[in-house]
Amino acid sequence: MAQKVAQGIAEKRKGRRGPGSVIGSSAAGCICAFLAIFGVGGEAFSRLWTLGFVASFCTKLSDTVSSEIGKAYGKTTYLVTTFKIVPRGTEGAVSVEGTLAGILASIVLAFVGFLMGEVSSHEAIICVVAAQIANLGESVIGAALQEKEGFKWLNNDAVNVINILMGSIIAVFMQQALQIWCS
Repeated sequence: MAQKVAQGIAEKRKGRRGPGSVIGSSAAGCICAFLAIFGVGGEAFSRLWTLGFVASFCTKLSDTVSSEIGKAYGKTTYLVTTFKIVPRGTEGAVSVEGTLAGILASIVLAFVGFLMGEVSSHEAIICVVAAQIANLGESVIGAALQEKEGFKWLNNDAVNVINILMGSIIAVFMQQALQIWCS
């Protein structure tokens, strides 16, 4: 925290998360869990909801790890929309170190989902890919829109909701597309 304060990239409230952060981080996963638990759409959809659940948390973990490792250890950070070098902590900035750490984090969590029988091996791969696509999308949103004129409502919590929803939705659509393609 002291390092973040010194660099001017510390989170508000001394790094403590508020209710918006908790809701934003878990909403997509909770929705998918409830849809699976209550069998909405039958057995076929239950598998999709479970996939969305795992993908949502792979996305969140990847995003958090990427951000924290990038801020702490990123040697060079690039604005994802222009590839210009920017200071660590800039909204929409990415680093090689943060990106690789985020990919590894999503692989580990998807593997745990596989070991627990929540997703198949190819669904675990889908979770990792969907998480990375969603995180790229989040970086673009952060760089282009977050808290800019006309988008003051688009704070970090709102961007997290969008990111994690994207991860779940992309995973579900990827699985559906693969099923159609392989049929």
